[in-house]
Amino acid sequence: MGSNMAEQHPVGFQWVIEAKERGAKVIHVDPRFTRTSAMADLHVPIRAGTDVAFLGGIVNYIFEHDAWFKEYVEHFTNGPVVINPDFRDTEDASGFFSGWNPEDRAYDISSWSYEDSSPQTAAGKSEQEADVSGHQAHGAHGMRLEHGDPPDLDNTMQHERCVVQLVRRHFARY
Repeated sequence: MGSNMAEQHPVGFQWVIEAKERGAKVIHVDPRFTRTSAMADLHVPIRAGTDVAFLGGIVNYIFEHDAWFKEYVEHFTNGPVVINPDFRDTEDASGFFSGWNPEDRAYDISSWSYEDSSPQTAAGKSEQEADVSGHQAHGAHGMRLEHGDPPDLDNTMQHERCVVQLVRRHFARY
């Protein structure tokens, strides 16, 4: 989306061509018609600056047509995690994301945290502990959480405040 991969990344583009030869459909989303567009099955010449709305429409389409990989989302993302009841989406917060403080002109991330979690738990631990060593000392594999308790999950992903439902509602407008 928005790049001329055929010319700018020809080594990587060979894999796109190989996938196309095996039956994949290649869609190039870019206001300009380029060599990548010529190689694609479909060129979508969106207006510059509308890529976020386009992607939002794709997310909405995927949810509307039940075309998402539920097992992957359940086991390998934070989709089933239940979010703090204080979370407000943009339509409930005057167009701002949850936690916006107009006086400080900053976000308070506590409303984004997992239910029954501190903000440090949701975002990870920013300061290393003295007993951390090896790869862990460099941040590899993530730092330990503040209290280590796992967040509340709804593996059915039906809870109104689980991440999947919040994303579904947010992109329903597209």
